[in-house]
Amino acid sequence: MERDQEKIDSFTRRAFIIGALQGCALTVLGARLSWLQVIEGEKYKTLAEKNRINVRILPPSRGQIVDRFGVPLATNLQNFQVLVTPEQVESLEKTLTDLKKYISLDDGSIRKALRQAKLKPAYVPVEVRNKLNWDEVSIIELNLAKLPGVSIQAGDLRSYPYKEATGHIVGYVGRVAEAEMTSAPLLSMPGFLVGKSALEKKYETVLQGIPGKAEVEVNVHGRAVRELSRTASIQGERLVLSLDAEFQRFVQQRLTTERSAAAVVMDAVTGAVYALANHPSFDPNIFSGGISAMDWEQLRDDPAHPLNNKVAGGLYPPGSTFKVCTALAGLEAGVIDENTTTFCPGHYDFGNNRFHCWKVGGHGTVNVVGALAHSCDVYFYKMSNAVGIDRIAAMARRLGLGDALDFDLPETKAGEVPDTAWKRKQRGDKTWHPGETINASIGQGAMLASPLQLATMTARIVNGGKEVKPWLAGYAGSKKIFQEEAKAMGINPKHLELVCRGMAQVMQPGGTASAAQIKEPGMQMGGKTGTSQVKRISKAERASGVRRQEDLPWHLRHHGLFIGYAPVENPRYVCAVIVEHGGSGSGAAAPIAHDIMLEVQKRNPAVKEMEKI
Repeated sequence: MERDQEKIDSFTRRAFIIGALQGCALTVLGARLSWLQVIEGEKYKTLAEKNRINVRILPPSRGQIVDRFGVPLATNLQNFQVLVTPEQVESLEKTLTDLKKYISLDDGSIRKALRQAKLKPAYVPVEVRNKLNWDEVSIIELNLAKLPGVSIQAGDLRSYPYKEATGHIVGYVGRVAEAEMTSAPLLSMPGFLVGKSALEKKYETVLQGIPGKAEVEVNVHGRAVRELSRTASIQGERLVLSLDAEFQRFVQQRLTTERSAAAVVMDAVTGAVYALANHPSFDPNIFSGGISAMDWEQLRDDPAHPLNNKVAGGLYPPGSTFKVCTALAGLEAGVIDENTTTFCPGHYDFGNNRFHCWKVGGHGTVNVVGALAHSCDVYFYKMSNAVGIDRIAAMARRLGLGDALDFDLPETKAGEVPDTAWKRKQRGDKTWHPGETINASIGQGAMLASPLQLATMTARIVNGGKEVKPWLAGYAGSKKIFQEEAKAMGINPKHLELVCRGMAQVMQPGGTASAAQIKEPGMQMGGKTGTSQVKRISKAERASGVRRQEDLPWHLRHHGLFIGYAPVENPRYVCAVIVEHGGSGSGAAAPIAHDIMLEVQKRNPAVKEMEKI
């Protein structure tokens, strides 16, 4: 009995100990459960919600770019994209291979998707292909059950209705550079596009818009079950330009008669640019969905440089168009007046050097008006050293040369206006030679200017000496972003009138561009021809029979330049035209100027109010 009692007592003790241990375990477990539910319940509830709820960025639609009348120059079309979310697939490479069963997908697109997946968080979808047609969208939607992690998204594709006509103005958009994808969540969105050139780049923050977001409940496969909340994105602002789209198309088409040319037409009073055209150009639409390597190489390697904006970024010796600046510098310095004459025998001897006039037999006796009308080199040779390079250069800068002019296009270049300080800084040479001044006086040597600057120079002369600047963007939404008012530069009006008179006579019988004069009453044009030297014909070439520019290979011929204004009475429009390797301003550039200046006066955009919203 005692032994049985001991067994009972031992069992009871063990049962008690086990029970106590169980009780302790339950107490600890209960306490832990209470801690998790009461104290940290909200934390784990949030984590669970995060696993169940996705927050998705809603990319904004890009703002439109329109001309002064509201005609779209850059707009958006619907674009279907196929996406893959890496965290929702076992093997991204396998999923991409499976996709090839349903849609056309090249190896380059697969490699790009794999590369982008490594740069983004796994929860961010990767674009595999865009521009899907309805059949491709349908077949993917029907087979989504076999394609985990795959989704279709309807987004925007940038469209440029005027194609080549506005390529250098509106620019183009492209994919975010891989190095920039982590800088902001929006930039990591599949297929998100940003401005890469021209106005698309300059006004990126205006056009981009504000992203929205959506909270979406998803199932275990990551597919959306229902939308819980949504904050809509806000489309980018609409950018209204000074441009007249149909006139722009006209100018662009007019340039196609040449192998390589450019032209700009602007308002002499306000600075509004009505047309800015380059030929050859490019169609910005090819960049919207991603340009192929072959297309890119073709554009990049074209010897006529279709990607270059010759109007704002092309720099050329201004040639005889610069004589209007030299004349004004001489008048303002008091070195010449309207009665100062020079005899031109066809050359000018200075020291041991002989500088030739373009007219071999010479122009005889000319004053400043006649020197401009007939483009007499000798008149400016003789005057230039009395004026001095520093005063000539100072006048050039006042007229807009050597300055990027705060113009809208990022590709704009400032050019070069040489003087004594420039030579010391750029070339380390303290000596400025008189022969350099002689060359500079007729726009040769180190002097470089863009057609945009030459048009600005013309505007500042014919508008009474006001410091007008060219501009393209007028309004972002309802906000005005241009300045019409231009301050007076303090140039003697009589001196400006003399230069204008000389430019008017350029177009009269005996002037260098008389054949290009506009015949319509009240629309007559004034102007100045110029030849931008590329290569002199050497003695050896002359001996071999090369006598004229036409005898040289195209790429070695001089550029033809022309600056113009109209009408002669109360000028409102100015232009600058360059025909690369065109040989001469009178033969190549002036006829183009005739056509575009006649057309702009017929259209007369200056009297039509620009659309604001």
